[in-house]
Amino acid sequence: MRKLVATCCLLCCSSALLAAEESNKATENKAKKESPWLLTPTFSSDPKMGNSLGAMAGYLKKFDEKSPSSMFGVMGSYSDTDSTIYGLFARSYFNQDKQRLSAGVIRAKIENGYEDFLGTGFNALTTDDLGITFIRYTARVMKHWFVGGQFVAMDYEISGRDNATQSILDALDLTGFYSNGLGAVLERDTRNNQNSPSAGSLLSINNTAFREALGGDEDFDGYSAKYLNFFGHGNGHVLAARISGRWTDGAPPSGYSSVDLRGYTRGEYLAPHSTTIEIEERLSLRGKFGVNAFVGAACLYGDKASCDDEKNWFPAAGLGLSYMLKVEEKMVVRAELAVGKNDNNGFYIQFGNAF
Repeated sequence: MRKLVATCCLLCCSSALLAAEESNKATENKAKKESPWLLTPTFSSDPKMGNSLGAMAGYLKKFDEKSPSSMFGVMGSYSDTDSTIYGLFARSYFNQDKQRLSAGVIRAKIENGYEDFLGTGFNALTTDDLGITFIRYTARVMKHWFVGGQFVAMDYEISGRDNATQSILDALDLTGFYSNGLGAVLERDTRNNQNSPSAGSLLSINNTAFREALGGDEDFDGYSAKYLNFFGHGNGHVLAARISGRWTDGAPPSGYSSVDLRGYTRGEYLAPHSTTIEIEERLSLRGKFGVNAFVGAACLYGDKASCDDEKNWFPAAGLGLSYMLKVEEKMVVRAELAVGKNDNNGFYIQFGNAF
């Protein structure tokens, strides 16, 4: 039933975006320069969190001629399962793009319902209370290379909404953690645009060392790496690809890695390490519209789990529509339907490309 609802939503979004295109034509004739303000609705629907409706508002600021436009924004959403997510964020470029700074504060209370929680075969009803504060700074040291550091504060608590679920969480030692971490960042960025690249690549490697000495109750390390590549072809079409991974050392189960693919709910499947591969074709259509098709797979491994075992692989595929909100900045909003294995699926309306 949810898949039918999501499909209908996708068709409705198509009609809405077409109407928006006609309205924007008149607006564009009156304004030569795009407004620095943006506002877009967000929506998601999946079997775990239910239907969630929200919005994101942002302000764009260009600090100098060579730096990409910076964005400062606020977002929030509420679902019919009484889940709430809200936060503030900033992504800034300055000093002729020799320095970059991103930061955010996110709070969330998420009511999840799992039919096969962590592969145990048990139904589970959980409440996740999450608070994240992060800041990352990098400076250009060579033509395309950036070096910097980051700080992350995590306050995560997971509890069961019934006695059976709480017993499972206690047995798995999956109750959350509170800790602060510092880490280093190394990046190589040759993308021709920060929002919708049509050429170039991004290599990003970073670590976070969570320590009790920094405040909190856990000592462990997390390592992340990703490589994105973009190939322009035809009339505005782009083939985008990514490979990413996350690895932990000494992490509690609450700090494990999860599936990072559309169609899956974070936290339903966990393991110390993860590796993800994804390919997306972005086809440019008439005006500001586009069509996206994507396919990917993630493997969760470590702690006796191996990628040699098929059950540790999580495939996903999907289709979507995109609309260019800001032509000069190449900022898009997209509506997508994604499906995975074990009846995992989701419908999303979100700002920006998936990667």
